[in-house]
Amino acid sequence: MEIEQTWKRYRRDFETWLKLEKGLADNSVQSYLRDVNHLSVYMSEMGIEPELVTLEHLQSLLKRLNDLGIAPTSQRRIISGWRMFFKHLVIEDAIKENPADLLDLPLRPQHLPDVLTDEDITKIQATFDLSFPDQYRNNVIVEVLYGCGLRVSELVNLKLSNIYLDEQMLQIFGKGSKERWVPINPRALDMLSTYIHTVRSQISPKLHEEKYVFLNRRGSHLSRNYVFMFLKQAVLDAGIDKHVSPHSLRHSFATELVENGADLRAVQEMLGHESISTTEIYTHLTRDTLRNTIEAYHPHYKK
Repeated sequence: MEIEQTWKRYRRDFETWLKLEKGLADNSVQSYLRDVNHLSVYMSEMGIEPELVTLEHLQSLLKRLNDLGIAPTSQRRIISGWRMFFKHLVIEDAIKENPADLLDLPLRPQHLPDVLTDEDITKIQATFDLSFPDQYRNNVIVEVLYGCGLRVSELVNLKLSNIYLDEQMLQIFGKGSKERWVPINPRALDMLSTYIHTVRSQISPKLHEEKYVFLNRRGSHLSRNYVFMFLKQAVLDAGIDKHVSPHSLRHSFATELVENGADLRAVQEMLGHESISTTEIYTHLTRDTLRNTIEAYHPHYKK
């Protein structure tokens, strides 16, 4: 019981550090705290205090997570959270070395996401009845996600003050509240402006909700789950046989740019990727396109 209280105290200190010293957004803070929960529950069961955690202990916990079917991508994120937690303990002189620094990251899965073509996007948007305010808004959301490559969390948290009409730019605050500027094409900007002045203007926002761009009929900003649900239904209505989520629109945005010759560093900047290696997945998509083209049209592939 005493060890559990020790973990809780360190967790509270870590939360305060993330908020005040690192200045992270609430979503990022909660994500890190979930990662620490894995640690605290397991280590409390083992009778291990935070200062005594070793690399071997973390490897044992990682094996348990793997046995539970936690995906490699999720394991990588969890390890990142552990590293941040123990980094905090090093800074606070609670420990001398970070035991998570030498923890091997699970390999990234090699499967590539489904990519929507421009024709697919047209079919999805054709399912919306624009005479209904909600569906008009949803049509604009698809256009902005596909046209700007935003994360769904960035879209639902987009504020009126983040739209710069004259510059045709959106000010986006992504993971870790990092700011970036994303161009918005004239078509998407025109649709967005029309939505704001003809649909959103008819809604009475709730207290503290008036700053958000995309509102539901009750005056609250949209949830991520709502965007997932309406897009899933639109894909079904469009007869598209692909596994599609809001993130698919972001993938499709990036794929279109890279396949048409865009500079990878520029794409990295627009997507808000911290590492260029994350953006490089789209070069693999491009290579697959080239290979499929040769297989389809070169006579020696048919022999």
